[in-house]
This record gives sequence, structure tokens and C-alpha cells, in this order.
Amino acid sequence: MKKTVIVCAVATLALLPIVSAYACQLQPAPASPPAAPSPAGNRIAFVSLRDGNFEIYIMDADGSNQTRLTNNPGRDTMPAWSPDGSRLAFNSDRDGNIEIYITDANGSNQTRLTNNPAEDGMPTWSPDGSRLAFNSDRDGDFEIYVMDANGSNQTRLTNNPGRDTMPTWSPDGSRLAFNSDRDGDFEIYVMDTDGSNQRNLTNNPDWDTMPTWSPDGSRLAFNSDRDGDFEIYVMDANGSNQTRLTNNPDWDTMPTWSPDGSHLAFNSDRDEDTEIYVMDANGSNQTRLTNNPGQDTDPAWSP
Repeated sequence: MKKTVIVCAVATLALLPIVSAYACQLQPAPASPPAAPSPAGNRIAFVSLRDGNFEIYIMDADGSNQTRLTNNPGRDTMPAWSPDGSRLAFNSDRDGNIEIYITDANGSNQTRLTNNPAEDGMPTWSPDGSRLAFNSDRDGDFEIYVMDANGSNQTRLTNNPGRDTMPTWSPDGSRLAFNSDRDGDFEIYVMDTDGSNQRNLTNNPDWDTMPTWSPDGSRLAFNSDRDGDFEIYVMDANGSNQTRLTNNPDWDTMPTWSPDGSHLAFNSDRDEDTEIYVMDANGSNQTRLTNNPGQDTDPAWSP
């Protein structure tokens, strides 16, 4: 049952929660204060169902000052910070289909970047902020695409019968890690940013998903159910030294690194519903940051 749920998440880009959006271009917001860059990794963006609908929130890295950024009847999920901390890309189905949007870090100037009948989601920024990688099923199955940060020049990087999803850009800008089930189950792959040199980093009968690069590019955190349920793992960037960081009967997923590489934030449902937790990069000192009856998920640590 767990794998069925995650397949849907990967295949529809949503059920983790996930998002959709299609339709009319958003109008520029009236004059509002400029978005201030996120100061030195002091904030975590996340998604919450606490107000009855999936929206983007932001909080200080210690869990304080939790504030909603988006507010509409659609589902807004999977926030991703721009490298300078001034903007967030995210998924939304506010216009009827899952599309990629962008907003200033204060929630203003929400603008759609993609617009087609397929699902476009899981955005990730290039280190220089000029491009976004994402996944889309516009050509029949999920593949990795790249576009300019204004939504132009959308180009496919992968092309195979399996599902390629959840890209993440390496800190030096030379590689993209991603999920693929091209060999029968979901594993973590890496490729050059032009789509060449695709190779798998993990290879086992269970699922390895949701890779995220450490700030120095030497490691990748990810989640895997190889030991019976989903836990957070870390490995070297070449796939060696795969090590489990969490170990409990419930799901720990969606890791995100602090900008200095000393901590990881992640989701866990260990306390009855999904909340955001933080731990040291070696797996110690696991601490809950959010605590409410609604789901809190999709953490993204600011630069």
C-alpha cells in the first residue's frame, strides 16, 4: 500500500501532497514591499493543510513565526527557494492543472511559468538562478525538462519509457540528480545538465527517491524503503557509502539540507500526522518543528 501511494505521488506529481494548476495568467499584484532575501538559511518554506487547503508557509528554522504565503482554493505545494532567497518556485493546481508558479519570498507577485494540459511540477533552481529544472508528462510519460527562470525555452532532457521525476541541481551547476523507474523500480540517477551521461547511483529491489544535494556537492540525502519503511539516507555523490540516518516504524521522507550542511529538515508521521522535523546531518538530535492537526510537509531550507 505504501508503494502504491508513492507511485501516485511520482506519477501525478502530487499525492505527497502535490499540486495542479492550469489557466489564465496571474495579474501582477498591486504595489507591495520588495521581497527581502532570506537571511543566511534562517527560514524553512513548507506546505500545510492546517487551514483546510494545501498552501505554502514559511517559518524560522527553529519552528517559530509560521506564516502563510499563499491563499487560494487550489493546492500549492513543493516550494523551492531561488539561490538568492528572494523567490520561491512551487506547484499549483489553482487554474485546474498542475503547473509551475513563482512568487516573491513575501508571497507577492505570484506568476505562472508553465501552461499546458499536462502536469508540470517539482521545480528546482540552477545555482545561478537563471534556469529551473522540472518534470512533465507532456510527451506521454514523466521526463525531466529545463526552462529559463521566466518560463521560456522549455526543453526536454530525458526520453525513455520509464518515469523520470524530482530533479535536483548540483551546487556547482554541472549535474542533475533525479528519480527514475526505467529499470523496474525507482532509483536515483544523475546526469549532466544537458541530459548526457545518465547513470544510476542506487540499485536495490526497493525504492530510492527524492534526492537532494549537500551544499558542498559531496553528498546526496534521499529516502528509501529498503529496510521496510521509508527512512532518510545519505550517500556520497558517486553513490558509495549509503547510510541510514533515521530509524522508526513510520515514514521519514523529503530531506532538505541547511545551507551550511550541518542539518537536515524532513517530513515524518511518527507523531500520528505529518510534521516537519530537523536533525543533525549525522542523524542525531531529531526534533519536531511543527505541531498541529493539519499535515505539514514539503520542507525547503532557505539559502
